[in-house]
Amino acid sequence: MNALTVLASAAFGSTLYLTTFSAVSWLNQMASRIRIAGLVVTVMVLCAVIGMIALASLSVTIGFIVGAGMTPPVHRWILQRRSPVAGS
Repeated sequence: MNALTVLASAAFGSTLYLTTFSAVSWLNQMASRIRIAGLVVTVMVLCAVIGMIALASLSVTIGFIVGAGMTPPVHRWILQRRSPVAGS
């Protein structure tokens, strides 16, 4: 297993999670028809990406799962500890 491949895949999994989170947050502000169509497209893209990851090597799959699994709790932690900007 290649450690660099695992790290790169973890970064990709993290990026995919954050992109999906932002897209769904944005779609929740839209009208009902647009929201549903956008969510369907988002799910289709996620299924395609996850399918490609599943067909990749073991190190890519492990890295992707680690990145996507670690990002949500870290993201929640970052959002909870927002502090005021210094100098304001």
